Amino acid sequence: MILKEQLSPTWKRVLLRDAVEFLDYLRRPVTKIDRTDGQYPYYGANGQQGTIDNFIFDEPLILLAEDGGNFGQEGRTVAYKIEGKCWVNNHAHVLRPKPNVDINFLLRHLEYYDVTPYITGTTRGKLTKDAASRIELVLPPLPEQKRVAAILDKADSIRRKRQEAVLMIEELLRSVFLDMFGDPVTNPKGWKEAALTDVAEIVSGVTKGRNFDDKQTVLAPYLRVANVQDGYLNLSEIKEIEVLPTDIAKYRLLDGDILLTEGGDPDKLGRGTVWRTHIEDCIHQNHIFRVRIKTDNLLPDFLSVLIGSERGKRYFLRAAKQTTGIASINSTQLKNFPLLIPPLDLQQRFANCVVGSQKLKKRLNKTETTTDTLFTSLLQRAFKGELLIDNQ
Repeated sequence: MILKEQLSPTWKRVLLRDAVEFLDYLRRPVTKIDRTDGQYPYYGANGQQGTIDNFIFDEPLILLAEDGGNFGQEGRTVAYKIEGKCWVNNHAHVLRPKPNVDINFLLRHLEYYDVTPYITGTTRGKLTKDAASRIELVLPPLPEQKRVAAILDKADSIRRKRQEAVLMIEELLRSVFLDMFGDPVTNPKGWKEAALTDVAEIVSGVTKGRNFDDKQTVLAPYLRVANVQDGYLNLSEIKEIEVLPTDIAKYRLLDGDILLTEGGDPDKLGRGTVWRTHIEDCIHQNHIFRVRIKTDNLLPDFLSVLIGSERGKRYFLRAAKQTTGIASINSTQLKNFPLLIPPLDLQQRFANCVVGSQKLKKRLNKTETTTDTLFTSLLQRAFKGELLIDNQ
């Protein structure tokens, strides 16, 4: 099997309306309060939103986000495939491929499609049916569609296995934590408890857009909320901010600092990780808290996992201010977090496990970057009509 980069005369460009039948007229939205949980999936713009006790579709279909989708978000899908008995609300277009269109080929074509040129609305982007129907597709003959879809499926399978391996490592680390320290919610081993403020310094970061009144300033690399994820740092894009020289001394991150986000989705409260001097003289913005341990009987790798555990999640959900699906915590609430202090040697053993898991994840992430690049390359070539298969 040889892949050739050339344009085939048998491939043609079509509009989405020529490749599918829109079944939007069959959709029926149900408010959450009126929806009865049941055995059938209830789907929306970005996937399953729950269950329901009835169904309106029972066939393989493609759902394409209409509003509230991951529009313009790199690496996030805007379409997905469903099968079997289910219900779809009015936030996703329902597409039935025509006989000359392979459903898996259509899925691969649409799931990462940049639909931003077709989006209307400013506060909440919307992909109307009229706009969606004008999306351009590249369509080869049906046998070629099936072969291209099979190649992309195989590449995606490899990519997903790497992702699953990383998740398994994280799950293993959580299991090790529970085995060593017990359930952090109930503290069955009776570890000593203390308020976070008793053992650590908590500092909010620098504020953007300040007026310096002609004072001498410098540019410094800084961390935004997007850089601090749940258990890891995303340092793919580090921006700079104008600050006073004294700000660098005040907010400079040191090895072992724990970084926590101020707010976001309720289930993401208390998300954070440990800083390991990745960037010299890096500071952080005011929506990120820096927790710096000031005692010798507590290790940052243990404390970071404890804060992100079920104990932390429950505490922050109780203490947080919540409005329209967004929750936030302030420094006082963070300072009052009730932590556990097990023996230092036990924490050190766990920290060694963390280091080992991070090394393994780093190797897997390097491999994942390669497979992601391969998958993206194949997608681009396939839907430019450049991915041909020559069985020789």
